[in-house]
Amino acid sequence: LPYVPHVPPTALLGRVTATTFALERPRCVFDGHADASDAVWLAVAFANASAAFRNPLSRADVPPYKQLPTAGSYMTLETAAAAYSCSAPSPPVLRVGGDTACRDQGRQDPCNGPLPSPGPYRVKFLLMGCGGPKAETRWSEPILLR
Repeated sequence: LPYVPHVPPTALLGRVTATTFALERPRCVFDGHADASDAVWLAVAFANASAAFRNPLSRADVPPYKQLPTAGSYMTLETAAAAYSCSAPSPPVLRVGGDTACRDQGRQDPCNGPLPSPGPYRVKFLLMGCGGPKAETRWSEPILLR
């Protein structure tokens, strides 16, 4: 899909911090591609690792947050595709890296944990159905944390 994820251009408290960044919510992007049972994921990768990222073939293959330091990427923010439809009432932004509970050892992925370094990072949205990936956005421009 031609959509490119991006940090909101407006002044926003905590738009980019040392461990998180805000992303504009991709409304209407997946309409016409998604079924009721589909989910949208956010792939997060170090900018230099985004080209090597391979879409998982099933939910069981989703790369977990704890692999970010070694694999250079993970997936998070699994959301029902309907939440991104044109008609869905939703907050205008998503927070990447906002879940500090991910540090807990017993915590199960997918986790939206604090980002471990300034990056830069690149992100893309991936529409997944029960049969695997169905559609994806382009990668964002590199996002550098403070």
